[in-house]
Amino acid sequence: MAAGDNKAALRHAMECFSDPACRTAYFDLYTDETVLHGYPGVEPGLESIKQFYAAFWAAFPDARLTASDMLGEGDSLACRFRIDATHRGEFLGVPSTGRPISFEGITILRFAGGRCVERWSQADFLGVLQQIGALPAR
Repeated sequence: MAAGDNKAALRHAMECFSDPACRTAYFDLYTDETVLHGYPGVEPGLESIKQFYAAFWAAFPDARLTASDMLGEGDSLACRFRIDATHRGEFLGVPSTGRPISFEGITILRFAGGRCVERWSQADFLGVLQQIGALPAR
């Protein structure tokens, strides 16, 4: 599949991530066996991925995901992203604070047959914990 098709698939998934009305379609990006790297506690497979995002969206129901850059070659796609949201539910043991959060990250996806089969991500979750008051600011 061409890098442009993979970009289109990721853009569609990102739109669904940000729209509570179609969030379940976000998971169309992944196969049943997808492996995520950089997500502690997320086991290989779609069910574990769904559990992770269900907890994330429960904590940040208005989460908006935007891409800053997308670079693709062959079956790989790299994307720099930002998430903006409001802390409305428990996150990593921290009760809702109502505080706004914003953080950036980068992710690299490997595609097969138009779907992500493996993904590596780094995001500033330490910054999120600081923004919700769970850790002192730097």
